[in-house]
This record gives sequence, C-alpha cells and structure tokens, in this order.
Amino acid sequence: MIGRDYLDGRVFESDFLESLMEKAPKLSKSQKKIFDFLINNYDKSAFMTAARLGEAAGVSESTVVRFAVEIGFSGYPAFQKALKKIIQNKLTTVERVRVADDQIGPQEDVLSRVLNLDVDKIKTTLDRVSRKDFENAVRFIVAAKKIYIIGTGSASVLASFVNFYFSFIFEDVRVIYTKSKSETFEKILNIKEGDVLIGISFPRYSSNTVQAFHYAHSNHAKTIAITDSVGSPLAAKADSVLLAQSAMVSFVDGLVAPLSLLNALVVAVGLCKKSEISKTFQKLEQIWKKYEVFEKSKTKREN
Repeated sequence: MIGRDYLDGRVFESDFLESLMEKAPKLSKSQKKIFDFLINNYDKSAFMTAARLGEAAGVSESTVVRFAVEIGFSGYPAFQKALKKIIQNKLTTVERVRVADDQIGPQEDVLSRVLNLDVDKIKTTLDRVSRKDFENAVRFIVAAKKIYIIGTGSASVLASFVNFYFSFIFEDVRVIYTKSKSETFEKILNIKEGDVLIGISFPRYSSNTVQAFHYAHSNHAKTIAITDSVGSPLAAKADSVLLAQSAMVSFVDGLVAPLSLLNALVVAVGLCKKSEISKTFQKLEQIWKKYEVFEKSKTKREN
C-alpha cells in the first residue's frame, strides 16, 4: 500500500501527486470531485476531517473514506496522516495561519481543542518512543565529558529547559541558540569522542541543527535526536532517536509532547546522578536563604 511509504516519510510531494494522477482515471465521479479538490488544496486538506473535506468537495463523508482506501490507504486517518507528514515541513508560517481554521474549528472551542490535541500528542509519544533509545540517551549523557545542546527557533525553548537543569548536574554544558551557521560551528568546533550533542528540531527542520549534527557525528561524538519522525534529517546521524509528536497549531508550534519527553529525560539522568544533585542543591539552598533569593508566600490575614 502506498500509505505505508508516506507515513515513514520516504517519499515526497511530487510522488504523492503523481500517484493520485495515475489513479484518477479509475475513480468514480464522486471520487474525482475529491481528487480535483486535493490537487488544488492538498495542503489545506491535511487538516480537515473526512466530513469537512467531503463538504468542501461536494461529496459525503463516506465517499471520502472510500476514496482514501481506493488510493491505497487503510483508512482516512492513515491518508490524513500521510498528507500531514508530506506538507508539515513545507508550510510557511503564513500558510499555517491559513489552515488553522480547518485544524482548530470554531473560535469558541479553541481552549478544549488545543488542550485535547496536546493530550493526544503526549499519548502518541508514549506509544512511539523507543525505550532502548531512551536508555541509551541517558547512558550517553551520564558518561559525557561535555554536553552540547542545540535548538533554534521555537526549539530553543526546549534547549533552554534542558540546559537549565543539566547545568545543576554537570560541570560542562553548552547550549546553542544562534541561527548563525558560522557561530554554531565556532561553538561546537572542538566537539569530539566522549562528548554528546543533543539536537532538537521539528518541522520545519532547522538546517543549522542538522548540519551541526552531521559535524558532531563525523567527530565521533554521541548524537541524540529529539525529533518527530524516523524520516527526520536528524535521525540519519543519530546514535539515539527519541520521537515526540509535535503539532502545528496555527502559527504556533505545539511542543507539549517534546517538553514532556525531555522532562522524563532530565528526571532519568537526575536519578543516575542523585548524590551530585543532592550536594549541589544543599549549597544552593544555603545561598538562596542567605541572600533571600526567594520570597515567602503570604498567609491570608485572619479577621
């Protein structure tokens, strides 16, 4: 079935459209309406339910489902997932805004819709992430001489999160946020065997992060990819691939599931370094108390 190849991210937009063109003569009159709509709106179609796609194309929901099966998919969810995978790395921010209405639905339901999407992404991540790769990632990090973390754009928030906690545990942690390629390579110039590079990138994939990953791999450093698919350009040069489901929510990158995965990674590493963490925070607590770093919560005044 053609659907399997698309889901694995091994074929591109032109192949998908070419496959549709080949099957067009065999489609029914109603199915050709879907075909015509897809050819002109396939980027938008990826975020439509079967019912909404059918309404837009002028056919029934059941016709849309049969169409997905007819062109080689197990059902509409597999077909929709394939479309999303193909276009996810192609949509510009402007195009994301344009398809948001079909993805999220009525404005009054945005809160529940977005939060439920996040819940679904976390559940999918839990099912997909490799326990072996997770354990390997923890082992690589604990044994590392130097830890490099790279994430640009919205992924810089995730890189910052990991850096904040790892800096309490390890003496040499270096985070790279810059979009400048020259500065990126200046920061990882001396990466070598015994070091670890954690690369975080989701569609649209950062060429900076991908090239840094290739450089680290060529220098025999361990590479840990935090990304969305085995078809991600990070995965090819990764010693450990941790898959987390990202989501496009209008112009916003939905990174709740990747953050949850990284939270688990930090906790797992912390459990391996309990004695070091305990000593660090004992010192910090003394400093925080002496210099009154934190404010005490105010108790409610009784009448």
